Amino acid sequence: GTVVNRQGLIETVQSGIPRIDFLGNTKGALLLEPQRTNLIPYSEDFSNAAWAKQSAGVASAPIVTSNYAISPDGTLNADRVIFDINGGTTSSDFSQIADGVITSIGDVTNSLWIKSNTASNYNMSFVDPSANFTSIIVTNQWQRFDVTSTTVSTSSALRLRLRGSESTSDSADVSIWGAQVEQGSYPTSYIPTQGSTVTRVQEVCNNGGNDQVINSIEGVLYAEIAALSDDGTTRVLSISDGGNATNVVRIGYSITSNQINVRLIVNSVTTQFNYVGNVLNKNKIALKWKLNDAALWVNGVEVDANLSFTTFIANALNILNFSNGNGTSNPFYGNTKDVRVYNTALTDAELQALTTI
Repeated sequence: GTVVNRQGLIETVQSGIPRIDFLGNTKGALLLEPQRTNLIPYSEDFSNAAWAKQSAGVASAPIVTSNYAISPDGTLNADRVIFDINGGTTSSDFSQIADGVITSIGDVTNSLWIKSNTASNYNMSFVDPSANFTSIIVTNQWQRFDVTSTTVSTSSALRLRLRGSESTSDSADVSIWGAQVEQGSYPTSYIPTQGSTVTRVQEVCNNGGNDQVINSIEGVLYAEIAALSDDGTTRVLSISDGGNATNVVRIGYSITSNQINVRLIVNSVTTQFNYVGNVLNKNKIALKWKLNDAALWVNGVEVDANLSFTTFIANALNILNFSNGNGTSNPFYGNTKDVRVYNTALTDAELQALTTI
């Protein structure tokens, strides 16, 4: 898998090593993602014949120069592409680079890094997997553009173009790098390919905590996390007895849009708190429990409480998982800045200080 390192460059991380990503975060966060496959076989080589250089009407076919610019990974491997529709104004006038792939019917996401090679910005069309175009503005700074659609066909493609009927620039001189087509409703981190599709397997974080450091009778589960997408799936981190239904303390995202859902399940009896906010933002969440006092704190504010809470028996909780207690269901995918288990129930003042952004 890849991450954005401290220097802001795309860096490959070997299997079995935690991926600490610094994208938008100067201190880094643990990145956990679902399995994805980059269906583009030549993600960095746009001179390859797999990439069609197409034109129609009065437009010229794109001209590709290999290894022209420094790419987002810090090496000289970004390709230059010159597009020109030569004053064409109709839908029949287009200059386009494209690669077609086979997908399953459903959500598919295209992504591509693009920058201008000149002092000018360019209006271009980036085409989604269902062949609908999105207007983008390409500047002289690298940007990763992405488009998602729900396909009704098994044929998809990644296309970048100028077209007379789509209000694009008449010509464009750009560098491109890191093409990706993946089955899913949002883009994940870049998966490099060199002649074939490549799969990054699902990531899991296991073997956290034990009954020597987790106090079942009272404590706090704290997480500073951000979701990868508000995609309506359940993603959970928890401490438990190794199952997901009898004794569990859990924090996660629910099927409800932008909802943080927390649960305390004591001997199969559930206490649930919810908080609605932007799950894509970094949120500081603390779930406290002790006899007759359970509470949820988010970003410096107590948002819900239960003052008749029946707590766990001693040694009921013994494992921390990035899943729904059992280590397998509802795995947590997201950016994790911090996770802590306190073996005492913190005071309100301590919880406010801990969770304040």
